[in-house]
Amino acid sequence: MDTGPPRRQIRAQFDDHTIRVYQAYSPHIATRALRAQTFVAPFKMSRMTWIKPSFLWMMYRCGWGRKPGQESVLAIDISRAGFEWALHNSCLSHFDAAHDETEEQWTLRKENSPVRIQWDPERDIRLERLEHRSIQIGLSEAAIEKYVHEWIQRISDVTELAHKLETAVANNDAASVQSLLPAELPYSVPGEIQSRIGMLIDE
Repeated sequence: MDTGPPRRQIRAQFDDHTIRVYQAYSPHIATRALRAQTFVAPFKMSRMTWIKPSFLWMMYRCGWGRKPGQESVLAIDISRAGFEWALHNSCLSHFDAAHDETEEQWTLRKENSPVRIQWDPERDIRLERLEHRSIQIGLSEAAIEKYVHEWIQRISDVTELAHKLETAVANNDAASVQSLLPAELPYSVPGEIQSRIGMLIDE
C-alpha cells in the first residue's frame, strides 16, 4: 500500500554539488540579481530571507508570480555544503514540545542559531494543501552573508515557467504539466541534522 511521502522530507532538484531553492521578488531586485548572479542592492542584507526547495510551495507563496512584489520567480542553485551548513546551524522557528524539552531550551537555541526552519503543508499542482510538509529555511544576517557571497552558484529566471504551468493547470493540460513541472527527489541528510531540523517529529 502506497502511504505517500514521509510527513517531513526535503525534496529538491540537486546534483552532486548544488541544490536548487526558490525565491520571488519584484523585478527591481530580480533584474539586478540576475545580472550580478548574486543578490545586490536593493536586496536587504539585514532582513531575514526565506529559501524554499519546493517549486510548488513557491508557486503557492507567490501566486504563480502574480502577487505584487513577487512578480519575478528566481531559481537559485547553491552549494550543497552551504545548504547543509544552514541546516546544521538552524533552529525551529516555533517551540515544539516534541523537539525541545522546554521553551527555555528552544529560546536559547534560537538565540544562537542564524537559521530558522519551518515545515509548512506541501502543495499540489492546484496549490491545494497536502498532508506531508515542505521545508522553508530562513536565513538571518550572518547566514545571508554566506548565502550571498559564498553559496550561490547560479541564478535563473523561472517566471515564464511559472506562467506556463499556471496556464497548463488552468487548461487541465496534464501532459504539459508533467513535462514542465520540475522533478524533485528526496534529499538525504545525516541523522543528526534530521533531528536538529525536526524531520523526526511525529505529528
